[in-house]
Amino acid sequence: MNEVIACRDAMAILPTGGGKSLCFQVPAMAMEGICLVVTPLVALMQDQVQQLTRRNIPALAIHTGMPFRELKLTMERAIHGRYKFLYVSPERLETRLFREYLPAMPLNLIAVDEAHCISQWGYDFRPSYLNIAGLRTEKPDIPVLALTASATAIVQDDILDKLRMPGAVIFRQSFERANLSYSCFTVDSRYEKLVNILKNVTGSAIVYCKSRKRTKEVSDLLTQEKMTAAFYHAGLSNEIRKERQEQWIRNDVRVMVSTNAFGMGIDKPDVRIVVHLDSPDCIENYYQEAGRAGRDQKKAYAVLLLQPGDKEELRSQPALRFPEMLVIRAIYDALCNFLQIPVYSGADTSFDLDLNEFVKSFRLNLKQVIYSLQALQQSGIVTYQEQLFFPSTVCFTTGKEKLQEMEAAHSTYDPLIKALLRTYGGIFDFPSPISEKQLAKMLYTEASQIISALTDLHNARIISYQPMKDSPQIRFLKNRVQTEDLTIDLISYNKRKEIYTEKVSQMIGYAETSLCRSVFTGKYFGDAEIKDCGICDNCLKRKKQLTSKKEFELIAQKITAQLKSGLTVKDILKLNPEIKAEKIMEVIGEWEAENKIRITDDGKIELKKKGQDRNPARF
Repeated sequence: MNEVIACRDAMAILPTGGGKSLCFQVPAMAMEGICLVVTPLVALMQDQVQQLTRRNIPALAIHTGMPFRELKLTMERAIHGRYKFLYVSPERLETRLFREYLPAMPLNLIAVDEAHCISQWGYDFRPSYLNIAGLRTEKPDIPVLALTASATAIVQDDILDKLRMPGAVIFRQSFERANLSYSCFTVDSRYEKLVNILKNVTGSAIVYCKSRKRTKEVSDLLTQEKMTAAFYHAGLSNEIRKERQEQWIRNDVRVMVSTNAFGMGIDKPDVRIVVHLDSPDCIENYYQEAGRAGRDQKKAYAVLLLQPGDKEELRSQPALRFPEMLVIRAIYDALCNFLQIPVYSGADTSFDLDLNEFVKSFRLNLKQVIYSLQALQQSGIVTYQEQLFFPSTVCFTTGKEKLQEMEAAHSTYDPLIKALLRTYGGIFDFPSPISEKQLAKMLYTEASQIISALTDLHNARIISYQPMKDSPQIRFLKNRVQTEDLTIDLISYNKRKEIYTEKVSQMIGYAETSLCRSVFTGKYFGDAEIKDCGICDNCLKRKKQLTSKKEFELIAQKITAQLKSGLTVKDILKLNPEIKAEKIMEVIGEWEAENKIRITDDGKIELKKKGQDRNPARF
């Protein structure tokens, strides 16, 4: 924060839940002007704006898919209003409209969230991020803050290079999570193991699965086991996703079973356990998702469950994730035909895309389609947003005189018009997000009736009404070309495949390692100072090996009997002079790591009840 306030460039590599948003929000509030926040996630962008607005901090957002009129009014507000934050998707940075307004914008800071997206050597490369460098030419005196939760050394160097910030101060928080116990098991039945773990570890949980179908299957299984569970994925409507997310945050639902669509930007510190039923394909993703456990600094668990054959499936991923050029061209051609885009047209145009309907219509392989779209996106040809939600908006387009005439001639619309004017401020000047359900509740009617009336008013040119959008969007950044003329940078493409293959290899290495799992992860990210955590499954195995199993059990039995008297560690050592102190400490240390005991403020050792917050590595 001090570096930013001093108008110096900086890069912060902070773990999930490490306070990245505060690093730009607090300094921006302390300075004159508006902070430009570049972020690729529309849902997260909208959530941040809502949170800031609730705190009476004026914020705006512009992103792909917004109507032109709304974009223009938002930019005018950013320049002339008293707004502190403007969130923008990277695709918008190079548009003519944004470029027209940028010189007059009183920027105090450029914050680049998810900065690893600018590097094609990272795990989530987005070419649109390269547009950020142009901001430095237009606003050379404005400091840049790059933020990411996980970046290897090569990606860190690439971020600094692409953002033109060679002199930036780099802040790295240790990748150590002292309260988070990592474990990895290869089991015959991951479902049985999951149930066993969740029955022995209390508290809020996330269970990650690769497929949408499996999220429902696992949720149903847990419900049968008398646990409150719900499933979540990008294929659900925004309304359902929001409702389930809120239920989980309130602890009305204990276990959220989800694809990796869940968790980004959610502030829930008391998650006690994150279980992966399928292995992510890189350590960056695993570290970020597992790191959603234990943000309150209390003991938490991250468990990776594998089955025989999973490692071979991981090894097959590079060939699947990087389709041949022949496949990419065929899918590009089918997509353009599906959306009815003529050759040499389509640039800067957005379309709703029902992926399942597209795949079914052209008899395509869904995974090949997804990865081909990623290749096209990384080559700057299209952008694809699977999770995209635009609320309904209304803006009055007529003067007050004509509005009064309308109310007099059609009195049935009078209550709705008055409700709009009373509920949504500035609705004459700017498209205002509205809720048809809220209006229906206010007017004691059905949402369908409100939608019908709003449509009538729109057709009568009294208002501009844009109904809610809740479907995936694809945007063509360039005109359609002849299929045989479609090209991508194959040198970079093959290099990314090579790096991805190494990432998969490292993920398999994490599963197979006998090292401390925190140390393995830390070294992957270049954290050479990280020490053995003492609480992961591998550390606990090594501790057991220091003392024979039989001797460990005899010492444990003797100490257990003594603990009933409410003794301290010193008392235990004095009572057992015939046993080496390090062996007694080994037993006590493992018990504490597994949450079988707790040491009170006055130094006394208390036994915990069986099954209460115990380490899943023991089950």
